Amino acid sequence: MRSAAVTAEGDRIRWVELPGEEPARVYVHGLGASSPGYFTASAAHPLLAGRRSLLVDLLGHGYSDRPEGFPYTREAHADALAAALAAAGVRGAELIAHSMGGSVAIVLAGRHPDLVSRLVLVDANLDPLPPAPGSAGSSGIAAYGEEEFLAGGWAQVRDRAGAHWWATMRLAGRTALYRSAVHLAAGTRPTMRELLLEVKVPRTFLLPEADGPLPGAEALEAAGVRVVPVPDCGHNIMLDNPEGFARAVATALDADEPG
Repeated sequence: MRSAAVTAEGDRIRWVELPGEEPARVYVHGLGASSPGYFTASAAHPLLAGRRSLLVDLLGHGYSDRPEGFPYTREAHADALAAALAAAGVRGAELIAHSMGGSVAIVLAGRHPDLVSRLVLVDANLDPLPPAPGSAGSSGIAAYGEEEFLAGGWAQVRDRAGAHWWATMRLAGRTALYRSAVHLAAGTRPTMRELLLEVKVPRTFLLPEADGPLPGAEALEAAGVRVVPVPDCGHNIMLDNPEGFARAVATALDADEPG
């Protein structure tokens, strides 16, 4: 376990680090998740092992600190992650980032381009989501007011999330979970999709094959983003189909930059 202070108040991001060759690979989890829980098997898979790998928990999640005063926007998450990577001596990393973590990775690549050499986005959030009462995800959490969520709405989300997601969601600070979800659902201007079109590193977007074609895939592919469906999985591709996920990530990381 490693850590670095990433705010003026000394709040620390923590990560599990596996030794190996440079450049480093950085794994970033989604909302209410934790990178060691979601990505350890992938980082150790024969197709991906042997590289220095940082399995990072964003502020408010997993092993990292849960400051109440942190805004938990994607920009704030990205800047805090950048501070942790700089403290770890990481430059030109390959980022493998899931769901909300994919949005943070897009912002990181735009704001701190020296830190990122490739992006593999795993069913990442690209567009705003309308509030959806009754959902366990960001749109469901965003349907509450903050006081309402902290006073008991979190328990309703717990009951909808199921045992697997709650295993890591319960580690997240409730303020962190709420604010991260609200900002994720609200989106940004420009949107994550628009920001992704402008990123200047090789980019791959993995999605479950069962979801059908990715909306807007043509524009993404025209901008050089590889869109790759993965069979036999849902949103948590790395957990549902570990072999297919490792193969897709390895192919993305070995591919030449599209010309």
